[in-house]
Amino acid sequence: MTTETDDEARHKAKMANRKAVQDAEVAGKTIEKGLLIVHTGKGKGKSTAAFGLLLRAIGRGFQCGVVQFGKGAWQTGERAAIERFGDQVKWYTLGEGFTWETQDRARDVAAAERAWDRATELMEDPSIRLLILDELNISLRYDHLDLGRVLAAFASRRADLHVVVTGRNAKPELIEIADLVTEMVAVKHHFAAGVKAQQGIEF
Repeated sequence: MTTETDDEARHKAKMANRKAVQDAEVAGKTIEKGLLIVHTGKGKGKSTAAFGLLLRAIGRGFQCGVVQFGKGAWQTGERAAIERFGDQVKWYTLGEGFTWETQDRARDVAAAERAWDRATELMEDPSIRLLILDELNISLRYDHLDLGRVLAAFASRRADLHVVVTGRNAKPELIEIADLVTEMVAVKHHFAAGVKAQQGIEF
């Protein structure tokens, strides 16, 4: 017959106490609402994390939308994968490339406006439960869109709509009204060692 050692008994008691605290904290959360989520920072993985949320939402049967600001119309691995879900995701890549590629502010502003028009259509679509606005922060950083207009649209969105905004240099005003903000921190990047962007990792 085996008996608990003192260490095992202490561990069991510690975990029982931890569980009680966790259970009480979870039980105290009663609000359910659409979230405004921001992924920002200099580190890699902002869009990747957003598409992870998209995959989770698809798995739960949500209708979802993606609007890409700034990025060109090249085919990425995530888009190719998500297109396999058919009509469950409405995907629009409406940029003309990054600002250093176009070198034309008027074109960048026009592209951002087209993307924002599509974003507002999706926000008003009652079937959409999760909307990713990929690289919107870049359009706001370079004043391709009016920040006040964007913030007002977020504040008046449907109560059940989750919106995820990605891109470096999120505006402080956006961070202030967001429900969840994650900053990706660059610790080490293979580009510095001369490794190029690779399929399945960067795109």
